Amino acid sequence: MRNSFIVAIIAVLVVLYSSIFTVKEGERGIVLRFSKVVRDAENKPIIYEPGLHFKIPFVETVKTLDARIQTMDIKADRFLTRENKDLIVDSYLKWRINDFSRYYLATGNGDINRAEVMLRRKFSDRLRSEIGRLDVRGIVTDSRGRLTTDVRDALNRGTHEEDDATDVDNAIASAAALVEKETKGKQPAVNPNSMAALGIEVVDVRIKQINLPQEISEAIYQRMRADREAEARLLRSEGSEEAEKIRAAADKTATEIRAGAQSEALVLRGEGDAEATKLFADAFNQDPEFYAFIRSLRAYEKSFKNNGNDVMVLSPDTDFFRYMKAPTK
Repeated sequence: MRNSFIVAIIAVLVVLYSSIFTVKEGERGIVLRFSKVVRDAENKPIIYEPGLHFKIPFVETVKTLDARIQTMDIKADRFLTRENKDLIVDSYLKWRINDFSRYYLATGNGDINRAEVMLRRKFSDRLRSEIGRLDVRGIVTDSRGRLTTDVRDALNRGTHEEDDATDVDNAIASAAALVEKETKGKQPAVNPNSMAALGIEVVDVRIKQINLPQEISEAIYQRMRADREAEARLLRSEGSEEAEKIRAAADKTATEIRAGAQSEALVLRGEGDAEATKLFADAFNQDPEFYAFIRSLRAYEKSFKNNGNDVMVLSPDTDFFRYMKAPTK
């Protein structure tokens, strides 16, 4: 009897434990009954907020969905601008679930990988379309983020242009149709080509980096290098030409200065010779004998200053030696 009571208590505890579930902060819960979503009176899936909740043990299971903002990094890809120029764009986006029941049904029981595959493809198509409408200058100088804002809004609202329909648009539309069928049309109407059809809201879109393809960057680098080399050659040529002008001007100035100096020297030399001649003339007029004596001494000096290597053959009676003879009484 006692053992049966203990077993009964244990069974009650197990049933009680199995009937309680907790939804954590930042999550939402969906209860499945025999693999079918538990719905309310309006046939809408019941969404459980964070907290403690109860379910039918062994019959119902709980599926939790992440309610936080998710960040999805987009691999850098090549895009074509309006003027048919290639750009390598590296970007990312942030998204979250804003309709948990729709998200659960449209993504195959809340498969986040499936949701991100469709979101990534839709984002790439939308970004490619928006970049194709702009030129490189408009993309690079988009300081207000108009490009990324347009991409975000287009993802959330969808497009109504049939020509823009792609495979991923068809996949999203099919998921939206499945939701309408499961809920018997009681879900709020949304554009079947928008991310809202998957119960997803794109919170933000950002471009991290824009680069030119490697081959174009190399070509631009080579062209810039050639331009700089041509500019350097031009500057060197202009510098050489200017240097030649400066040297020619300096040579001309130096020639003019030398010519002026020589002319002035000739004038001074002429004035000096004239002054010397005048002095000699004055001295000769005042004392001719003394002047003759001085002239003879200078002649002696010039004649005998060759270290005695020269020989002079003169008559002793010549007038040249008259000042070398003994004075007569």
